[in-house]
Amino acid sequence: MDIINEALQFEQEKLTFKTTSDRIVASRKAKELILGVNEIYKQNKDAALMDLMKRLTVIKQKIEKRLKGRALAA
Repeated sequence: MDIINEALQFEQEKLTFKTTSDRIVASRKAKELILGVNEIYKQNKDAALMDLMKRLTVIKQKIEKRLKGRALAA
């Protein structure tokens, strides 16, 4: 259950990553947490765990969108 507490703490943290390396580390951390919670979900099938994974995925997608940057206009 330690991974669940860690995931909840990550979700509550302020998401201001100043550098690209901070964003990369945060994206990898989010992925690690999602996969960890998924392993527990496979055993329990708890809906609350699925909701937690969905919220973490949204955070991860926002970080990755910021990493990729804007497309250049033609």
